[in-house]
Amino acid sequence: MLQLLQSLADGRVVLEEIPVPRPAHSAVLIRTSRSLISSGTERMLLEFGRANWIEKIRRQPDRARQVLDKMRTDGVLATLDAVRSKLDQPIPLGYCNVGRVVEPGPGAPEYRAGDRVVSNGGHADFVAVGRNLCARIPDSVGDEEAAFAPLAAIALQGLRLAEPAIGEHFCVIGLGLVGLIAVQLLRANGCRVLGIDPDPGKSALARQFGADVVDLRAGEDVMRIAESFSAGRGIDGVLIAAATDSNEPVAQAAQMCRQRGRIVLIGVAGLELNREDFYKKEISLRLSCSYGPGRYDEIYESRGIDYPFGLVRWTEQRNLEAVLQLMEVGQLDVRPLISHRFAFGASATAYDLLADRTQASLGIILEYGSEANAAAVVRDISLRARAPGRAVAGPAVVFIGAGNYAGRVLIPAFRASGARLFGVASANGINAARYGRRYGFESASTDVDALLAAPEVDAVVIATRHDSHAQFVQRALAAGKHVFVEKPLALTAPDIDAIEAAIRDCGHSQARTLMIGFNRRFAPLAVRMKDLIRAVREPKCFIVTVNAGAAPAGHWTLGSAGGGRIVGEACHFIDFVRFLAGHPITGSVARRTAGESAGAADPSVCVTLSFADGSLGTIHYLTGGDAAFPKERVEVFGGGRVLQLDNFRRLRAFGWPGIGSQRLWRQDKGQNRCVAEFVGTIQSGDASPIPIGEILEVSRAAIAVSEAVRH
Repeated sequence: MLQLLQSLADGRVVLEEIPVPRPAHSAVLIRTSRSLISSGTERMLLEFGRANWIEKIRRQPDRARQVLDKMRTDGVLATLDAVRSKLDQPIPLGYCNVGRVVEPGPGAPEYRAGDRVVSNGGHADFVAVGRNLCARIPDSVGDEEAAFAPLAAIALQGLRLAEPAIGEHFCVIGLGLVGLIAVQLLRANGCRVLGIDPDPGKSALARQFGADVVDLRAGEDVMRIAESFSAGRGIDGVLIAAATDSNEPVAQAAQMCRQRGRIVLIGVAGLELNREDFYKKEISLRLSCSYGPGRYDEIYESRGIDYPFGLVRWTEQRNLEAVLQLMEVGQLDVRPLISHRFAFGASATAYDLLADRTQASLGIILEYGSEANAAAVVRDISLRARAPGRAVAGPAVVFIGAGNYAGRVLIPAFRASGARLFGVASANGINAARYGRRYGFESASTDVDALLAAPEVDAVVIATRHDSHAQFVQRALAAGKHVFVEKPLALTAPDIDAIEAAIRDCGHSQARTLMIGFNRRFAPLAVRMKDLIRAVREPKCFIVTVNAGAAPAGHWTLGSAGGGRIVGEACHFIDFVRFLAGHPITGSVARRTAGESAGAADPSVCVTLSFADGSLGTIHYLTGGDAAFPKERVEVFGGGRVLQLDNFRRLRAFGWPGIGSQRLWRQDKGQNRCVAEFVGTIQSGDASPIPIGEILEVSRAAIAVSEAVRH
């Protein structure tokens, strides 16, 4: 299938062939018939992508500061790699999609194949969308009209926050698609409406929908007309549907409002406010969140769990249903908003039109092939054919999961190791195709079962979200494959037990290597540190300081998919201390900092590990530090000597005669060496580079620490 993607690096818009996504448990797969280009949001993305580096930095100063902090701690080269990787990630464009359900997931029983639905899916032949992000289309509403429903839901949610009443006077600033729909919705609520926009064509449409308008080109005074429009009483409410960096729309709205007037920002505007404008009139300003309650809620959108109807009357989905009903009865007419139609294959031309502000455009519809000529459901696409008779020395590897870390670190490491890149799978197919083409995979897929069953495949690399690791490890082992799993191995003790049983079930005749991505023990300075401390026979003390920083609220690593940061991230350091100690863990104690509740999602934690030889390891996993401070420091005390490793770039020795400090040009956390050891083990038939006993021991210790912190 084809999907429309944009590069943030240079703004290019391209149609890419990718495998058809497989719907998640609570999602549906939809074959697209029409989609609508959102002239406001998508033009902003387009202009940001096409802007130069200086302009990008000006628009995102917070990101620029993060880059500078990373340069100080990780070095220039590592930072440039990370920035390039971030900008190179393609963005799927679009969120106004109409089509027919092809395949409902088992958790979306209310949908059947053939249902005509609107969703917030992108511009693609097929989209996989959560059950709560779709709505059935009434028979009397055409596909083109229904494509406006997500934009109309955005306008409707703004109205709900503004709470218009019959007879009130409202102003709509910005008469793009959302603004013109808002005009109609306000009129349907019995309000008088004043529209403001510099474009005479849009103003004419607002007048057609029953609004008064300000003729800015004729030099009409906005404030004078607003005063006259409200009979000198002031505007009851203002909806700002503009897209601008200027503070003027909000300031203007405050000045025209009556006492205790309401302002709702639906679009984008500057928010450097004059307190006096709001204070004296007690004006309320509210920011509307897209389609309504449920937006950005992973439980609602991805897991398909709805809010109780009686407690949350209007959600994303129910707003979609409401605007479709208004279209059905003729109270919302979006047909005059269509300015252009393009075949989906000519999308690039449509976006050139959108970017050209000298040409008038409004609602741009993309038309897909008829059902008879529609794209087929193909979940595996060939990217590179093997040369006939060409021998491949390395083991054939498939990747399950192709996120940023896999694409930036793991895949290049496996390629450098000489492995045969057989196939790569991702849930939506975009990253599978992207990294598949970049690194020379033979195929990209969304069909994990087919990759696991392929007889040519020797090894499986699991780089999915944490909660799926255990089941994929077991499935790969059952399929007779070697396994490399990015940490953690699993999130619960029963899952660890099940994996251990799966390893035993492989039997000695079919022994398979299970490797986990505990790469820090393979870092060159870590290996040097280990070599040095072998000379210290007495028990040692290890101190690890991790300036982890706070994860954003709601980040997936903090929820059920991530298992929390101790199991998901701090396991690295538990393993690293275990590696340095060289003896089994005999006990652990974990405490969070004072004042943080047991239910805190992202606490700072202090972990103390005891080892069989009497050594102690303390890990300070800190979420309250500053990003300008180095992220990782490891110190070893023993035998009257000290070693200090800073951020895997500098190793300093104190009390070691003849041993000076070592400094690397760039940070090296051992990822390439870790992968090379795994690939070499498959070829040689030797034991896993990390003994399986240590993998299980560390994994259980991380889970125990996490449980102790939670309770």
